[in-house]
Amino acid sequence: MANADPSQKVDYVFKVVLIGDSGVGKSQILARFARNDFSLDSKSTIGVEFQTRTLLIEHRSVKAQIWDTAGQERYRAVTSAYYRGAAGAMLVYDVTKRQTFNHIARWLEELRGHADKNIVIMLVGNKSDLEKQREVSTEDATEFAQKEGLFFLETSALAAKNVETAFLTVLTEIFNIVNKKSLVAGENQGNRDGNPTSLAGKKIIIPGPAQEIPAKSNMCCRS
Repeated sequence: MANADPSQKVDYVFKVVLIGDSGVGKSQILARFARNDFSLDSKSTIGVEFQTRTLLIEHRSVKAQIWDTAGQERYRAVTSAYYRGAAGAMLVYDVTKRQTFNHIARWLEELRGHADKNIVIMLVGNKSDLEKQREVSTEDATEFAQKEGLFFLETSALAAKNVETAFLTVLTEIFNIVNKKSLVAGENQGNRDGNPTSLAGKKIIIPGPAQEIPAKSNMCCRS
């Protein structure tokens, strides 16, 4: 997926939040996607942090605004403001720490309690490069994702594996939802308003199930 020309007008801004236990690699995933960067000695994030990256999706300029929990999760104090306006979420656990996967159900409950009910959610099993230390099987995570209607990928921020794919899957799904909504709205309004669509303050309607596991095998399994 190509980055957009910085001089090009931004057509869409999508907020995506990263959630999950402290230490699972959320900040590294963000750094890999936003800056193609990785630091082994990354310290816990303190304060509010988000980064942006502008991409071209179907010839439209899409600015992804990716929010990191800023260490709040260590105190179980992730605020409702963090989730407000989010169109997508990355629910991250560490494949080498079973406890972080066991907590995913609680994070999902909190997310669904605060975010738009049609938010696009990707379950992310990070640190897949540490295969010998694995405590969470791909099968367990796939079963959970299918039961809850989530996208699922295993990633390695260290090896730059599947991080790009995970974000682009979420962003493309949001883009398709908004375009369908715009099409319906445009028909209803006779296309009077040509302004670009933003998700801010808009209700998102997804036809059919909220999310579907992508058909491609690499979307639900490690390669």
